[in-house]
Amino acid sequence: MKYGEIIQKMTLEEKASLMSGKDFWQTKNIERLGIPSIFLADGPHGIRKQAAAADHLGLNESIPATCFPTAATVANSWNIELGERIGQYLGAEAVSQKVNVLLGPGINMKRNPLAGRNFEYFSEDPYLAGKMAAGYIRGIQSHGIAACVKHFAVNNQEERRMVIDTVVDERTLREIYLTAFEIAIKEGESKTVMSAYNRLNGDYTNESLHLMREILRSEWNFDGVVVTDWGGSNERVAGLLAGNELEMPTTNGETNEEIIQAIKSGRIKEEVLDECVDRLLELIFTTEAAFQSPPKGTDMREHHKAAQEAAEESIVLLKNEGNILPLTPNNKVAIIGEFAREPRYQGAGSSIVNPAILENTLDGLKESGLFSIGFEAGFERYGKKSRKKIDRACALAKEADTVLLYIGLDEATEAEGLDRQDMKLPQNQIELIEALYQVNPNIVAVLSCGAAVEMPWIHKVKGLVHGYLAGQAGAKAILRVLTGQVNPSGKLAETYPLNYEDTPSFHHFPGKENSVEYREGLYMGYRYFDTNEVEVRFPFGFGLSYTTFEYSGMEVNKEGVTFNITNSGDRPGMEIAQLYVRCRSKDIFRPKKELKGFVKIPINPGETKTVHIPFDDKTFRYFNIKSNRWEVEAADYNIMIGASSADIRLRDVVSIEGTGAPLPYDKTKLPSYYSGKANDVSQEEFENLLGVKVPEAKWDRTQPLGYNDTIAQCQYARGIAARFAFKLIHFSHWFLKKIGKRSTANLIIMSVYHMPFRGVARMTGGVINMRMLDGILMMVNGQFIRGLRHVMREKRKKARLSKTNQNLQQTGKEA
Repeated sequence: MKYGEIIQKMTLEEKASLMSGKDFWQTKNIERLGIPSIFLADGPHGIRKQAAAADHLGLNESIPATCFPTAATVANSWNIELGERIGQYLGAEAVSQKVNVLLGPGINMKRNPLAGRNFEYFSEDPYLAGKMAAGYIRGIQSHGIAACVKHFAVNNQEERRMVIDTVVDERTLREIYLTAFEIAIKEGESKTVMSAYNRLNGDYTNESLHLMREILRSEWNFDGVVVTDWGGSNERVAGLLAGNELEMPTTNGETNEEIIQAIKSGRIKEEVLDECVDRLLELIFTTEAAFQSPPKGTDMREHHKAAQEAAEESIVLLKNEGNILPLTPNNKVAIIGEFAREPRYQGAGSSIVNPAILENTLDGLKESGLFSIGFEAGFERYGKKSRKKIDRACALAKEADTVLLYIGLDEATEAEGLDRQDMKLPQNQIELIEALYQVNPNIVAVLSCGAAVEMPWIHKVKGLVHGYLAGQAGAKAILRVLTGQVNPSGKLAETYPLNYEDTPSFHHFPGKENSVEYREGLYMGYRYFDTNEVEVRFPFGFGLSYTTFEYSGMEVNKEGVTFNITNSGDRPGMEIAQLYVRCRSKDIFRPKKELKGFVKIPINPGETKTVHIPFDDKTFRYFNIKSNRWEVEAADYNIMIGASSADIRLRDVVSIEGTGAPLPYDKTKLPSYYSGKANDVSQEEFENLLGVKVPEAKWDRTQPLGYNDTIAQCQYARGIAARFAFKLIHFSHWFLKKIGKRSTANLIIMSVYHMPFRGVARMTGGVINMRMLDGILMMVNGQFIRGLRHVMREKRKKARLSKTNQNLQQTGKEA
């Protein structure tokens, strides 16, 4: 052990104390041994270090920081170097605010378009997500602090996220849901990993020996620190055995005592604790070194400019009928839409940033060169209908050559802790589009949201620019694209289906009770749509430009593929070329094509550039469940170069030698997977894929509620008081929505409704401990008086213990 000498001087109690937080954001310090506390802060797209009382929901304002475009936005740039530059700026601001661990990037897969945190994640493709994340991590850690890649793993819904059991077969787990983490850890060398809230095939992720020990530690050789998501520890000793060093936030010493008793009883060896302490000390001392030199002043204007450039390269042009874009200076433009005045530029929840600077469209019009004839809001931000606003918008639109319409999803719709209810834009915005179309068909829509939406209205707009959630400088970046000062070069990192019902996980999202079954297997996103030739609104990898590109001269060998790209238009531009691979053998089921490489290059008009995309260890591999390792199937492989997954420009075939592994499947038992029609797989066939029976998906309503049951389950509780409390919570949520307080209503769902009882203790920093929680559960389960007495008795014990500890600390100081 690197810090064996220090560890030998530590008492068992001191070692255990390091395994959970000192408070909401800091680790424990031990002054006598020179061990400082370190600070962890949210920061996937900007630092969120709270200046006042700490919370995990983004309620209290944080210190101003640069709000960069979200991961869902930057993924559309397909530019790894851009991700690394953003990471460098994030790292610099973290150092200036004395943040040791930046909690990001998030790289969970976009399994379903309704998942509430899709705005915070990169892509539906693990290769693209992993490569982008590795860039961010290298940038952040270049300043000596730590990035924390999250949420490990298979955390793809917000509803019941702290207790849901994700049921997924091993091959899908490895190929789809873990590959991005593998790339981020091996190539980005992330110093920390955050475990997810959910269970995975029965085990909580931070207690899973398979996930944490066998894969993360043994296969990937990760030697950094694993930290729980806030309040995400279930059974602390089981987490420690799995190699989970740090539980956050503080539990006021309660779980430290569990570790001490487990060692004294012989349940775990002290060497296991020492191993965890050693890794945590490495994180503490190496990141503290970043603050040894006086912090350099942060030029927030420079960072703002960097945020603008990141947004410019990530904006996606989806429609440009009749070359309505770019707009010309003499074009009279009506600016319509609430988001032009108050931009929608980031998500909501733990990632929310207090922007150092914030631009909006109206303030940027003069500099843009656009000839604006006026502005109208057109709609209420949170969905309330207003005929008056529509009429005023239409009156303005009649006087314009072009309508510039700012639409999208509001902050209450896309938020941590909540999944969306549908894939639609608010109805009041759709009605506005229809009304504007009647008076002026020259509409350019600017869309702001962090995930896919249905677009039945798209034939009523001639131009569509998708800004996603473009950060604090997004408004100016979008204006520069609209006016042609920037040639759009973003391409979608996710598929846009025509209808939500077309999504392969439609029948199994979200999991409502005990579990969620990933019956679609490998066939997620474009892997499903392309294999089954399902028509989509916009395919994965799609994006238009103000110029055109031609592909030619393809050459393939065992090392990779080389080809030419020519800018055949009259503007400089950047093209994203994508490498897709398909195995032609039918012995093992696979999607029709899978992304295995990409490159983004700038090209001037008339210029031709030669491009090389190398093959790597992931190009031809698949995970074999019989050999329990990665294998290569001996076969011919289609090598495809595309401008999107649906626009393949060049093709060739290469023969690859295999590793000689046994065939893993019986074709006759997996017809849906071999055909690719995996959108509605039967339970029997899914069990054939899993190799085991699926767990019971429904709650057992006859049993008393326990630690891992949620507040929402109080509707079935035996205790009258608990059922009444549930009805009160449910009514409060309904009433707040009714009076237009949607954000406040959402907080009830985020922080109460789907919280397990265990989370009440874990998230309150020891204010309510597990022994007090036992009393609360007695009350919930029909023993109200007994439970109340138990709570009061434990509260008095806790107060006496706290006073004793304070006296001991005071005595120690005086000594």
